[in-house]
Amino acid sequence: MQTRDLSLRIGTRQLINRLNWNIEPGEFWCVIGRNGAGKSTLLRTLASMRKADGGGVCVSGRALTEWPLAALARERAYLQQGRNDAFGYRAIETVLAARHPYQDNSYWDVDADYQIAMAALRQLDVAHLAERDVRTLSGGERQRVAIAAILAQDSSLLLLDEPAGALDLAHQVSVMELLARLCRTRNKAVVMVGHDLNLAHSVATHALLLMGDGQWQAGPVAEVMNASLLSRCLGYPIETLQHGKRVLFIPAEEHNYV
Repeated sequence: MQTRDLSLRIGTRQLINRLNWNIEPGEFWCVIGRNGAGKSTLLRTLASMRKADGGGVCVSGRALTEWPLAALARERAYLQQGRNDAFGYRAIETVLAARHPYQDNSYWDVDADYQIAMAALRQLDVAHLAERDVRTLSGGERQRVAIAAILAQDSSLLLLDEPAGALDLAHQVSVMELLARLCRTRNKAVVMVGHDLNLAHSVATHALLLMGDGQWQAGPVAEVMNASLLSRCLGYPIETLQHGKRVLFIPAEEHNYV
């Protein structure tokens, strides 16, 4: 996916100004910024759920508006930040719905779709919940079913808005490791919005920092995720600690930020 001079606004406020950005196969991008900086708005635009206010977005050199919906769904998958389940679908049915882009004019799920859906549920440790009504699941269980649906969609690019937000620590780590493994071994690309700097730094290859005033910084995590840029991005002083091979990010104890 590529953005060319992409600009996003909310009312008169400039969120992103002229973003030129390439997302390549195998890359794991974390999008970082304070509340209201435009992270979710950016993901919605990349997912073709919102029009850009300037510039554009391309997939494989082809503008989003030129893609048939089913073909685009095979190229990119989108996980929104929250959801409201109005109907009592079973977890397996929720995941099977993600196979729709591959079914052409068929009205029925084939056995291969069922096998793919069950494999995705197993990867997210929720196969035992396959027959449960999704409305009866805990927040973390429902989130893992939603991520399983994204995996079952089998798109090349995954756009994930705070995928670890409702998960306990063990599942946060396992989901991040799973996504990183998909990038390494299956050449998937991931763009993830997240607030946990340490979790992001442990798995991401690249980071996009949104400053909230239209400005942005993008590049490998080693270049972009440093105390100075993160402090500016988040509006609070960040310090780094070295713990073995890991770099840890912590808020400064004292600050003079307004």
